Amino acid sequence: MSKRKSLIFTLLAALCLQSVFVKAQSSVQLKNKPQLWLTDPSDSILFKRQDQKIAPADKTGSIPVITVDKSKVYQQMDGFGFALTGGSAMLIHQMSDVKQAQLLNELFGQNKNDIGVSYLRISIGASDLDDHVFSYDDLPAGETDTILKKFSLANDEKALIPVLKKILVLNPNIKILASPWSPPTWMKTNNSTIGGNLKPEYYHAYAQYLIKYIKGMQANGIRIDALTLQNEPLNPKNNPSMVMEAPEQASFIAKNVGPEFKAAGIKTKIVLYDHNADRPDYPITVLNNPDARKYVDGSAFHLYGGQIEALTQVHNAYPDKNLYFTEEWVGAPGDLKKELRFHMKDIIIGAPRNWCRNVIEWNLASDQNQNPHTPGGCDRCLGAITINKDQIIRNPAYYVIAHASKFVRPGSKRIASNYITELPNVAFITPAGKVVLIVFNNNGQSAQKFNIKYDNNQVSSVLNANAVGTYVL
Repeated sequence: MSKRKSLIFTLLAALCLQSVFVKAQSSVQLKNKPQLWLTDPSDSILFKRQDQKIAPADKTGSIPVITVDKSKVYQQMDGFGFALTGGSAMLIHQMSDVKQAQLLNELFGQNKNDIGVSYLRISIGASDLDDHVFSYDDLPAGETDTILKKFSLANDEKALIPVLKKILVLNPNIKILASPWSPPTWMKTNNSTIGGNLKPEYYHAYAQYLIKYIKGMQANGIRIDALTLQNEPLNPKNNPSMVMEAPEQASFIAKNVGPEFKAAGIKTKIVLYDHNADRPDYPITVLNNPDARKYVDGSAFHLYGGQIEALTQVHNAYPDKNLYFTEEWVGAPGDLKKELRFHMKDIIIGAPRNWCRNVIEWNLASDQNQNPHTPGGCDRCLGAITINKDQIIRNPAYYVIAHASKFVRPGSKRIASNYITELPNVAFITPAGKVVLIVFNNNGQSAQKFNIKYDNNQVSSVLNANAVGTYVL
């Protein structure tokens, strides 16, 4: 009888242990279950978690397979974000304290309801999305100030610097890239905020101007990680703007900016070009100058002209130099389906696949009338968010960036995935070891089912036409 009881006890114990093991196994599976974050204009789904749209792998062999290969690792990512223009900062600064705090937390926080923006671009002096044109050393006509005695960050102290300080509380490690639209007019060949060139006799003064800017921001607790030398150096029509041809930029870096930054102990990265992908010859020309190249971290691009694949030409010419994607706009009123097709395929997917370490959309905020802007500045630039006093509307660029910024944290690395024309995609491995795959259905007409193969796992999913999914695996 005691032996029988002992046998029953042993069997019950084994059953209990099996139950515990099954529950534990189930818990692990649940914990590691893939996530899908979806934006689907046809179903009015705006960046929502939709895990139920991930299913076991389709074994028929009749659907495309996106294969993610963690063994092939490419560039490290610095982050995804927006241009915090002077106008954007002004609109945010004018919000009530409560609404402003809610918005900044949503944009720059690291919690489950935030989108985790990790990279910003700001202007050195005014961009065309400030409410007026200014530099940090404006003088009456005919005057000069080569020792920069009248240099002042007073315009930035009104809104930009206070907003940046609040952002840095939320994310002290956010990277900031700064770009000038124009130096002070007294340094230019035409004495105008529009067009013209930098006079060679003011190369030294302008290099010192940039140093004073970096040190002035640092004194406010704001670290400028990288700096481009001229926004759109081949565009003389904006207000403000300036032309800086490739040989000029090479000379300016080699003789002034590079050695003077070094002498001043400036660690801010020097990034060249900052214009469209139709002129890969521009950065290559500058990098061909060895005296300039030794000071340069990399090249920056926009995509208002050319093809994103042209960036790989620059990478192949100088693979030790970094690439950055620093601007792409959305025109008002903004069509989500149309904008997703271009911005997801060519920018969020295309730029990293062509070696960019970041992606920045232009611009963070505008009001309901696409203000503010300078006279002659962009009057159709739709912010990622529209701010009307305390009211917020989220626009296409918000969702474009959110699909990457929330999951592809700084320090993530791009990894290999096979490119499918109807399902353009890009994959990353995060510092926490998660695989993040961003997929866009480029079919345009119909839903597309596909498998995702990663590690030793395989799942299937479906995206409607013009929908984008971020898969956290």
